Amino acid sequence: MANEKQHAHELIEQLPPHQLSAVVGLLEAMIDPVSRKLAAAPIDDEPETEEERSTVAEVIESLKHKGGVPMEVVLADFGLTLEEFRRMAEDDSPRINPT
Repeated sequence: MANEKQHAHELIEQLPPHQLSAVVGLLEAMIDPVSRKLAAAPIDDEPETEEERSTVAEVIESLKHKGGVPMEVVLADFGLTLEEFRRMAEDDSPRINPT
């Protein structure tokens, strides 16, 4: 295992910066347990039921008449402010914050 780690370090040292950030994102995703579970989860290939189609149609119709949910409310559900979200959009490096 020590040889594999050393080899990985040697390969990482050879990467240009733009590829390095992608590898860091990949490593973070591999280490994060939630990301691993999502990556290993089976594809949902179950057909949509008539009840599900009806519910989606109702929600779409409701949004047409009532409007959507304000962005600030959605972001607050994730513990973010609009300013924090804008800063994240400007920073293109991949980030994973395990919680």
